[in-house]
Amino acid sequence: MNRAGLQLFTSQIEEDVDVGTDLADLILHHFDLNDGDIMVVTQKVVSKAEGQVLEVVDDDQESFDALVRSESRRILRRRGTLTITETHHGFICANAGIDRSNTDAGTVTLLPKDPDRSARRLLHQLQYRSGVRLAVLITDTFGRTWRSGVTDVAIGVAGLTPIADLRGTRDHNGVPLQATEVCIADEIAAAADLIKRKDGRTPFVLVRGVDTAHFGLGSIGTDVVRGYGFDLFR
Repeated sequence: MNRAGLQLFTSQIEEDVDVGTDLADLILHHFDLNDGDIMVVTQKVVSKAEGQVLEVVDDDQESFDALVRSESRRILRRRGTLTITETHHGFICANAGIDRSNTDAGTVTLLPKDPDRSARRLLHQLQYRSGVRLAVLITDTFGRTWRSGVTDVAIGVAGLTPIADLRGTRDHNGVPLQATEVCIADEIAAAADLIKRKDGRTPFVLVRGVDTAHFGLGSIGTDVVRGYGFDLFR
């Protein structure tokens, strides 16, 4: 990644996002896109546009727990009202990614049913209308095992190979790298989060300056989510 030339742009979005909102139209209204740009989109607006919003009864923990279970492949840990789950997508996160923040009172958003597919659809629309080569990331805020604090990670990708496999290349001392795989998609997601405000209306970040050698085919579900055979902790 060409970090030295990385540029990040965002814009305050005043329009409300509801079921059926044309996210591509909204992005093109607020951003001028160039070849090689990456559009980072928060999960929240994708979920809203796709109708992944449910009404809930505030303070009804039993119903919320039932919803978490329905959105989970398995429950991994629980402490008080916090449940660490594996979603049907394979993500390990709190409460199956169900989110009460930045949504109308009495509602929650669920994760997109297939974030990779959502990213591919949005990429197709943006490229068709703009005529430039792009990539799209859909991101969400996750905690991390053994570390305090949260950061944004990629849950969907299109037009970008999410993993840079450096195995077989050599470090500056000429020693072959044997296990180094860099999650470019998560690095971009975290960088974009630097200019998004949790209390603001900035669901889109334009990332410019990433080496287009990283552009290509890929999927978070197949390339980034670690399978059981390679997981020492489940």
